[in-house]
Amino acid sequence: MTTFARETQRLVPSISKDHLRPAPSGVRAQAVDRSGKLLDDFFILQDERMIHVLNAPSPAATASLAIGEHIAGLASRVI
Repeated sequence: MTTFARETQRLVPSISKDHLRPAPSGVRAQAVDRSGKLLDDFFILQDERMIHVLNAPSPAATASLAIGEHIAGLASRVI
């Protein structure tokens, strides 16, 4: 059994190597707007006391200093 299959069994004990097959990577969730159009970039949703960063493409992107500064600027107006 492959390492991947063994590790997967930690989450789904009934899975076996026969359930798995090689495939290319690169699948990720992506937000869509109300019309069904894919959102290609960050979508920032604000409420009275909350700021939500949606559709962030990667942890590296959410750690961007420029994005952090932008959100910090929004936060200073919300609080």
